Order: sequence, then C-alpha cells, then structure tokens
Amino acid sequence: MSQRKASDDAGRATIRDVAQRAGVSVASVSRVLSGNYPVSDELRRRVMKVVRDLDYVTNAHARSLAGGGGTPTVAILINNITGAAFAHVAQGVEGAASLRGWLSLVGTTGDDPERELSLVNLMRQQAVAAVILLGGAYDFDEYQLRMARFARSLDAAGSHLVLVGRPPLQGEVPATTVDYDNEGGAYAMASHLLSAGHRRVLVLPGHAELTTAQGRLTGARRAFEAYGVPLDPKLVLHGSYDYAYGYDAVGEALRSGPEFTAVLAGTDVVAAGAMRALGAAGLKVPEDVSVVGYDDIPLASHLTPQLTTVHVPYEEMGRVALRAVADRREGAAGRRKGGSGEHLVLGTHVVVRQSVRPPRRGD
Repeated sequence: MSQRKASDDAGRATIRDVAQRAGVSVASVSRVLSGNYPVSDELRRRVMKVVRDLDYVTNAHARSLAGGGGTPTVAILINNITGAAFAHVAQGVEGAASLRGWLSLVGTTGDDPERELSLVNLMRQQAVAAVILLGGAYDFDEYQLRMARFARSLDAAGSHLVLVGRPPLQGEVPATTVDYDNEGGAYAMASHLLSAGHRRVLVLPGHAELTTAQGRLTGARRAFEAYGVPLDPKLVLHGSYDYAYGYDAVGEALRSGPEFTAVLAGTDVVAAGAMRALGAAGLKVPEDVSVVGYDDIPLASHLTPQLTTVHVPYEEMGRVALRAVADRREGAAGRRKGGSGEHLVLGTHVVVRQSVRPPRRGD
C-alpha cells in the first residue's frame, strides 16, 4: 500500500515541471496560480494549458481546500441552484474565475439561514478567496447582524464576502455589494403598463419580507404616484417566486378580487404561472389581460406570446463580483483589513415583446 502511494506521488507533476514545459520561471507559474499578482493574458493561457496537460490543477485544488494556498477558490452560495435568474449569476462568476485559472465551488442554502451560516463558516475554514452570496435576503435585523459577523470573520481570515442581488450592509463592514437597479426596473415596467392605458393592475411582487420584492413593489408604487393613479391594495398579492404563486394568485383574483386588466409579475416564472391561469379561465394574453414579468430569463422569449419583461444583467453581475474579488486580492499588499466595502449597481431596462396591449375600451 505504501509503495503504491509513493509511486503515485512520484508521478505527480510539480510546479517546476509546469514552469519547464511552459518555458517560464517558477515564480511566474506561482503568480498565475495564486492570482495575487497581475499577469498578461498570454502568460496565463500558456501556463494554464500546461497545468491542464500535466493534470496539475487537481493537486493545486487539493492544496487550496486544505488552506495551503495554491489556486484561489471562490464559494458561490445560492438558495436554489435550479432558479434560472441566479444560476446565470453563478455562470458569470464561474466563467470569470475560469479565465483567471481560479476554481469555483457551489453550495445551496435552501433558504435556510442556519445552513447559510454553516456553509459560510465552512468556507472560511477552507480559506477560500471569497464567499459570494446570491439572491435577495429577508429584511430582518438579524440578517444585518449575521452578515456583518460573516464579513468580519472572513476578512480576518484573508477572505472576502460579496453580496449579489442583496442590499448593502450598514456601517463599516468589509463586504462588497453587487446589485442592480431593482426599484428602477419596476418603476419603468409599471410606467410601461400605465402609458398603455392600464389602471387596474394586479401586482405580484413576491414575499412581503423579501428585499427584492420590497424594491419591486416600491418601484411600482412610485410609477402609480407619478401617473396620479391609485394602486388598489386589494390588487397586491404576496407569495413565493414560483410558477404556483402566479397561477394561484391570478386564480384567486379572478374568483374573488377586484377586476384588473394587467398583471405585473415579480419574476418571469411567476408571469408564466399567471398566463397559464388566465388561459385556464378562457382569457387571452394580451387581448383580454396584459402580462409583464421581471428578470428576462430565456423563458420570457419562449412563452406564447413572448413576454415583455425587465432585463437584469445577471451574468454580468457574476463577472463583476469576481472581478471585485480579484482586484481586491491584487491590491491586498497596500490594503488594510476591515473598513467598508464597495457598492456596485448595474442598470436594468424594459424589453418590449408581445404580451402588452391597451385595455379594451370600457375596461
């Protein structure tokens, strides 16, 4: 057994093997693998090709997970890996990490704060370069306190917390926030419906306690106020960001709620459920009821009719998050620990397709 292990170890490529094959110094290979120093794209490509050819990535990964340096690793923590919107964020992170020769780990929290806490602590122990948390958060004081503890603990361990699609933490907290103009997107979409003549709009923003839903509802309300149109509280129904929410909410509104001529859904998936419920009730979109969504995931253009929605640059958010981590590591020598983090905001815009038309005369 021991002879076999010794034989295996002897056959493994070393950093000197990589340097020799790539025709560069050991120091250059180390810089590429560590990600701590800026290197040219040509050098990175050459070294990483040899790393793959010699199967050196596996060994570097093992050392990284053991906390012994090597290839930087980023941990992507997501509520549900099957959710289309933030799966695109994860794809953006992974793609940007791969270009730098970094490794990515993905963990799911299942919308469980205790599991989220456990995973962040585990990643801190494994000495990852950063923990990237994706998706909205529940607006509780405990959230702010817990995230602040996460951020300081990671910073003390030489890592970094990045919040994507969540509000920035309050005070002097060493965390980076990569967000999008959530409220502005909802304002623009509600304005689009109002400018088409709709006054009775069923709004499905999401869970009342979820920061994402709060921003979307606030944006919609601002648009109604700007147009001088009251938003009927009975036409605001809360629920989870899933197909069943859209289907059930529209069904409930059709059975017992006030009349409406349009549906403003909190996500494209919710909009798909709403469209299905309208169809089941014998109503056509957009002839009888207009429907709009939010996110602009591929589903939006595959629905019939194609869905008018708000485009969120999810994949770009992932790339920006990874670049923020890389920039921080490259400037680490002159940066003190602690302090407050960056807050980066990307724009959103309405994508007009086929699911909106003016209400019928008399509606």
